[in-house]
Order: sequence, then C-alpha cells, then structure tokens
Amino acid sequence: MRDQAFEFFVRESAAGLLRLGNALTLDSAAAEDLAQETLIRVGTSWSRVRRDGNPVGYAQRTMINLFLNERRRRRAIPVATVPDTAREDAALASIESSAAIRQILAGLPPPQRAAIALRYLCDLPDEEIAAVLGCATGTVRSHLSRGLTTLRGRMTQG
Repeated sequence: MRDQAFEFFVRESAAGLLRLGNALTLDSAAAEDLAQETLIRVGTSWSRVRRDGNPVGYAQRTMINLFLNERRRRRAIPVATVPDTAREDAALASIESSAAIRQILAGLPPPQRAAIALRYLCDLPDEEIAAVLGCATGTVRSHLSRGLTTLRGRMTQG
C-alpha cells in the first residue's frame, strides 16, 4: 500500500535535499545519489519518522550522516572518462559553474561544510544544526566560525 503522506513529503522536500546534497558533495551526480539514499532510508523508517513529527529534520540528519560516513570510508578511484553530468540545480548554478568556489568549499573539513550548508541553505539555527550533526551547539558555532574564517581567507587570497 502506498503512503500518500510519504509521497507528499518526497515531492515537497526532494529539491531542498538535493540542494543540501549539492552543497555537501559539490558534485551533482553524487548529490543525486545522496538524496536518493536519504529518501530510501527515510521511506523505510517512515512510520516512525512520521510519528516523530519532524521528517525534514530526520532526512537532513540522515543525509549528513550518510555524507560524513561516506567521506570517512571513500577511496578515490580514477576513471578514464568523466561521465555526462545530470541537469544542474538552478539554485546552485553560480556555485556549480565556479570552479574556484567549489575548490574552496571542497577544502573545508566535512563537518564544517555540513554546518555551513545547514545554516545557509537550510536556514537552521545552531540548536537544530547540533541535533542534525549530533554535537553540542558550541561545536556548531566552532564549525561555522572556523569554516567561514577559512572561506573568507581563501576567497581573499584568490
């Protein structure tokens, strides 16, 4: 039996999750994979997630955990040719088209990039970012401060 509430959730939140995935991975194909895996995990736990009352927060936390866990165990595998890229997210077109910005963001440690993405893409307060990242609010502030300092420094150098 199809759950119409989950289908509605996917329609309403998929674009935002994809934007968050783009900010985390800096790669549209990887962002699509991350968003899809996130929605699969949310879907398999939907009855519990729906009862919790915050499915967007659960999805964001799931995405962040998937991203951080993948970054810890991923090994780069060189390929002979780069595959065709999928359609770009219009909201991130300027970031996606700027190799310099992507390179600067890629230089941030994953927790700092995640905190910055949750603050500036998802507009979450420190307390909610802490809940998503599974850390203290002071740690969130530290991630944001250090990440923004690094970004500012690298942007003025370039």
